[in-house]
Amino acid sequence: MLDDQNRIKQLDTFDALTLAANTPDQLRHDFSIPKQDVPREIKNVVYCGMGGSGLQAEFVQTWPGLAVPFVLWRDYDLPDFVNEHTLVMIASYSGNTEEALSSLALAREKGAMICIMAGGGKLQEQAGANGDVMGIIPKAVQPRMAVFHSFRMLVDMLIAYGLVEESALDELDQAADFLDDKKTTWLKEVPTGENEAKQLAEKLVGKTPIFYAASRFAGAAYKWKIGVNENAKNTAWYNVYPEFNHNEFMGWTSHPVEKPFAVVDLRTDFDHERIKQRFDLGDRMLSGMRPHAISVHAQGETPLQQLLYLVLFGDFATAYMGLLNGVDPSPVALIEKFKKELG
Repeated sequence: MLDDQNRIKQLDTFDALTLAANTPDQLRHDFSIPKQDVPREIKNVVYCGMGGSGLQAEFVQTWPGLAVPFVLWRDYDLPDFVNEHTLVMIASYSGNTEEALSSLALAREKGAMICIMAGGGKLQEQAGANGDVMGIIPKAVQPRMAVFHSFRMLVDMLIAYGLVEESALDELDQAADFLDDKKTTWLKEVPTGENEAKQLAEKLVGKTPIFYAASRFAGAAYKWKIGVNENAKNTAWYNVYPEFNHNEFMGWTSHPVEKPFAVVDLRTDFDHERIKQRFDLGDRMLSGMRPHAISVHAQGETPLQQLLYLVLFGDFATAYMGLLNGVDPSPVALIEKFKKELG
């Protein structure tokens, strides 16, 4: 089915596969965020973002690395430690996410430094009214499809506040070139026999995938989970090493007896040596108690390249999984209905 271009066109009405192919170019977008005259020392950063608007913040634990604590916050309020020395970054693709708006109001009360990343909506209105630093996210079919735009904007913001060196932009450009080369074998025109993304989708279809990665690359595993949820309309879970061995490891040894799962290990050259051993030993010890792990080995010369390699490969594989499930990868109708019902 995945080599039937007419069938793909019928199902993929928003052309998610072409959008995935164009994703690397988002890393080259210059948001021209001006350098900020920071009024106070920034002692910590709190990033507020839900769903696809929080994805890019997951990547920060891999790259570029900050000299101050960076916390991803997914709720209506803010951590108690937020004060005038905190940079609060508010992100919402729509600009109307209620959790983000609630956190923004509290950030003002606490006297925090504020910057906003949105595609419009109430956040853009408030940024204009209050003189907040503002970055506009380019329009996309779905927020998760603009994650590299949002990641580039996040890096631009961190540079503007003096938290990251400008040389980081060169690394993003190099990563974009690298991905443009790698994606060629994952395109929809490439037949299944030569297309690793299609091959992996066929192994995952009909099962609940569970993704594992080293903690440093947790953002990649989380992105795969979201891809299966939204592209394939399928349940999926993820966890990280070494934490896995301290609890979930035991969960595989008994119930449920029938395990309709697919285990996928997302591995990189930059995993700690002990974590590499944990991947191998854990899979061996759980033989017969869970499905044998499918290993996806990242490519690239740097942690950034290997992170983004995993992310983009996952975008293709989970879109193909959606097509095998007989669903359109792009729409998320139930989420939109839920938001309307919530009011």
